[in-house]
Amino acid sequence: MGYKKIDIRLSVHDPHQELRKKISKKTGIKNFDYQIIKKSLDARNKKNICWQYCLGIISDEIKAGKEPCIESLEVPSEKKNLHVVIVGMGPAGIFSALYLLQSGCKVSLIERGSIVEKRQKSILRFEKEGVFDPSNNYAYGEGGAGTFSDGKLTSRTKNISKERNFIYNHLIDAGAPVEIFYLTHPHLGSDNLFKISKNIRKKLFDLGCEIFFDTRFTGLSIQNNKIKSIDTSAGQIEADKFIVTSGHSAYDTYRILINNNIKFKTKNFALGFRAEHKQEIINVAQWGIPEIPGIKAAEYRLTFNQDKDTPVYSFCMCPGGIVVPSTPFKHTNIVNGMSRYLRDNEFANAAVVAGFNIERFLKRKVLAEEALDWLEALENSFFRYTNSYNAPASAIQSFIAGKTSQALPQSSYPFELVEADFNELLPNAIIKSLKNGLTDFSHRLKGYESGIILGLESKTSALIQAERHPDHLYSNYENLYIAGEASGWAGGIISSAADGLKIAQKIIS
Repeated sequence: MGYKKIDIRLSVHDPHQELRKKISKKTGIKNFDYQIIKKSLDARNKKNICWQYCLGIISDEIKAGKEPCIESLEVPSEKKNLHVVIVGMGPAGIFSALYLLQSGCKVSLIERGSIVEKRQKSILRFEKEGVFDPSNNYAYGEGGAGTFSDGKLTSRTKNISKERNFIYNHLIDAGAPVEIFYLTHPHLGSDNLFKISKNIRKKLFDLGCEIFFDTRFTGLSIQNNKIKSIDTSAGQIEADKFIVTSGHSAYDTYRILINNNIKFKTKNFALGFRAEHKQEIINVAQWGIPEIPGIKAAEYRLTFNQDKDTPVYSFCMCPGGIVVPSTPFKHTNIVNGMSRYLRDNEFANAAVVAGFNIERFLKRKVLAEEALDWLEALENSFFRYTNSYNAPASAIQSFIAGKTSQALPQSSYPFELVEADFNELLPNAIIKSLKNGLTDFSHRLKGYESGIILGLESKTSALIQAERHPDHLYSNYENLYIAGEASGWAGGIISSAADGLKIAQKIIS
């Protein structure tokens, strides 16, 4: 049995069954099996939009070649006399827990929010009645912020192929589509993530995980230069090792850590807003036609680097999605995007943000807690602007021209839009860059200038970063680890989950 790789192009208008015919024609082989290694949409030629496949062909008619082995994490099988407490049930917390449980450790998970079913009810009530739940919202609850999102699985983190395969296998076992292994830009969709979260919870319970839902982390007990226990709303919990995976929205958790001499430093992050368009505009700009039957909504990824200190770029684009009020606190106003697996909503949205360095902006050294205070004040100011979760908004053309919009079109945002001048809301240091960036995007995507911008996008990444041991990855105390987006060393579902796995491996080793 031999093996070889080939590349095949298949028109988006051809049925999938045509793929076998094309393989046979290109290779001259009649009897074969194949596996999809990579699949991506090539829309560079709008008159001939194609699927680009990289395929692995397996056949007796191939005389040489061996099917490559898929790299996977080695999980120690012997039982460990080790108890690990994990704070936060987002990707970093979940996947570090899965690895540690499979390695024979006792694991206790602490989550301030509820199971995903209750979390969904709280979000629906918030959007319908305006009743905000500080423990169950778009930021907090089972699965973390990623549960109610587009569920993108792309990551630019290097050297995580084994971790990625571990993550993908568990996601597929929990109900994710197999295509995540080979699509160039895989995503899960919020509807799939809802089901996946429930199934992963069952897997954790089956492995013996102890999960404390609706339980807040409130403090640390330190003895002999080690963490002895953590304080929670359910009482004190002792353990051998502790991992904090609370995400970068949990300012209260950051402050607990900082007050216990855990060292953080400021880092570059980004600020901006959500840009929203009718999806058909993006489809026409990318494909030249309003839709392609059987193909999900078109995406875009745009960057503008006129000023190297404040690059402007789109982030977390949600084709066929909605803009959501993703605040973690009652008196802040922040937006994000989400979409279902089919990406079939009439709107498209993406963060449009400018790189931001708080020390360069304030022209002095800034402590981590001071940076948190500064960003929290900005998020509070957006709430005060409308005195509600209604979102400040502007037409893109009006913002570029320095004018206030006279009228705003329909939006997917569940609350009202309030006409606003973003010059009054965002730091002056990024206004010019954002205007230039949007101008450039409008030249590159036909119709982009017809969209709107709304809300504050401040959660593309953490603004502070934990200082970690370069080899062992612990922070300050040799049995305390900070992982995922909370650490400032990761961002997004895959990057955060992989960071949690790397720390789990360090604990076991």
